[in-house]
Amino acid sequence: MLKTKKSMAAGAVVLTAGLLLSACSSATTEEPSETPTETGTETTTTLTVWVDAERAEALATAAADYEAETGITVDVVSRDNATIKDDYMQQANTGSGPDIVMGAHDWLGELTTNGVVAPIELGDSADGYLAVALDAASYDGTVYMLPYAVENLAMLRNADIVSEPAADFDDMIAKGTAAGVEFPFVVEQGTDGNPYHLYPFQTAFGAPVFGRDANGAYDATQLTLGDGGDFAAWLSEQGAAGTISTEITGDIAKEKFLAGEAAFWLTGPWNVTSAIDAGINLAVDAIPSPGSEDAQPFAGVKGFFVNQYSENQVAANDFLVNYIGASDVQVALYESSSILPALTEAAEAVSDDPIIAGFLAAGEQAVPMPAIPAMGSVWQYWGIAEAEILNGADAEATWTQLTADVQSAIDAG
Repeated sequence: MLKTKKSMAAGAVVLTAGLLLSACSSATTEEPSETPTETGTETTTTLTVWVDAERAEALATAAADYEAETGITVDVVSRDNATIKDDYMQQANTGSGPDIVMGAHDWLGELTTNGVVAPIELGDSADGYLAVALDAASYDGTVYMLPYAVENLAMLRNADIVSEPAADFDDMIAKGTAAGVEFPFVVEQGTDGNPYHLYPFQTAFGAPVFGRDANGAYDATQLTLGDGGDFAAWLSEQGAAGTISTEITGDIAKEKFLAGEAAFWLTGPWNVTSAIDAGINLAVDAIPSPGSEDAQPFAGVKGFFVNQYSENQVAANDFLVNYIGASDVQVALYESSSILPALTEAAEAVSDDPIIAGFLAAGEQAVPMPAIPAMGSVWQYWGIAEAEILNGADAEATWTQLTADVQSAIDAG
């Protein structure tokens, strides 16, 4: 039954496990409660897990194994990915909903602010995850998500046009130009800009959006976006040279690369299948830096959250950490989506594929997209300012105004 809020301190988990597992009851998507059933002397219960359709089959074996080991049924329920967060928030805020829900790390600000997710105790298994995955799974120093996939940008290269990776951004442009193609390099922008795709270049100039506090969490009081003056000047140069253009939308970038008219394409794993199907001799490289520091793309991390109102928190934590956190299950989840596993062992297991190995290498410098609420104040101004700079606006004045607008929006709450 999902009706009583629990506060699960780390030290209490082991002490209360037996009590909770014998007293807990099931969660369903429509009915908030169901009475546990007695089988001989054993008490059984149900964990309800919401996932999208692609992940449901991948979790079937883990669910069956968990039931065989514990007697606790795992009901994997397929939900619409477009509405799963809102549906979960609505039900969890009334003290109901599933025990576990699949989601993205950038939901954490909203989920924790609303008090609808419980901390997860990873124990010794924490060391087994990619650093960026564990970073993204945490909020204010507390882990709230069991990560299973990491998604980041990388540099796709047509190896028939350019045979070797670029040493840096200028080398990439030189190689692409020497190859004689229409575009040495393409990246999605459009009339409103696209700061997500330009962020690796911004960080190469030492200008992340936010600084971090003592716990390593993004800190809204440290708006380091303002340190981007050198990046803005460089961006202005790229606009004047035509190497980065607001005329290049996502569709145009894709069209040019797939047609063999662009040597390099900055994009994510979601475009790999299209490139391979188009017959491109595809290589995936780390993102070449235009500055003195490494290019750090944003990482989007997917995982599973435990309902704060679930009476089955201990069982839910156990299922996530010891079953979904197992290498074979993370590989199965990878096979359902071709997104890099969050568990290091699983990521290495699938990295015999050079495409996956390329994204893994590019992701070594990745940082989680900030999940703090203040990030919403950045997006509304960021892309437009970058687009203006690309189109000839004064770089210094535009970036200064961008920083002031974002700071005012943050201060206004």
